[in-house]
Amino acid sequence: MGQELVRGLGMIILYYLVLAGLAITIKQFVKIPKEVFRKTLHLILLGSLFGWIYAFETWFIAFGAVLGFLIVVYPILHLAERFRGYSELLVERNRGEIKRSLVAVCLMLAILIAVCWGLFGQKYLVIAAVSAWGLGDAAAALVGKRFGKRHIEGRYVEGKKSLEGTLAMFVVSFLSVLAVLVAYRALKWHGYVPVSLITATVSSTVELYTKGGMDTLTCPLAAASVLIPLVYLWGA
Repeated sequence: MGQELVRGLGMIILYYLVLAGLAITIKQFVKIPKEVFRKTLHLILLGSLFGWIYAFETWFIAFGAVLGFLIVVYPILHLAERFRGYSELLVERNRGEIKRSLVAVCLMLAILIAVCWGLFGQKYLVIAAVSAWGLGDAAAALVGKRFGKRHIEGRYVEGKKSLEGTLAMFVVSFLSVLAVLVAYRALKWHGYVPVSLITATVSSTVELYTKGGMDTLTCPLAAASVLIPLVYLWGA
């Protein structure tokens, strides 16, 4: 058990050091738009999902590794905030954003691992739920910034979110969930499209009304809440 924990965490830490380090190094020599760099880090984070799922053989060790990672890395980020240029380097929108994102991501992963993998025994449900948020959110930000002209405003909507960005999230979320379900042959043939559509609709709607950047937590959990019963309804 100890070897599995050390090996798995070692692989994930190496992954982060290599890819995040490469992205930051390139940023020093190439002018990259802030939102593009933010979403590059976002996609690196999303890619680590496969490490959390496949670098471990047992769900409770993966669960413990996620919480252990949070306990170790959070104080490091707290100390790093004291250094001048930290926020600019990681393109924080406000002070402490990276720390809060770390907490949200780790809690989200821990819950999904415990429920989808631990309770239901299905790793792919973790991947599908996170994909419904991860790729869709990146698409929403990039498309919204570049092409957003029609804004959605309301009492429960934080700031201005574009219709174009929301539609981009829906489309990419749908395709992402569909790809995962098909790859794992999770459903009967007639279930792939409706399950993916429903999941994408829920994820996009929750993202639209989530405030404080907590869509990292709310969207994947909302996606899992509809994916799990639908998969068992139309399961292969």
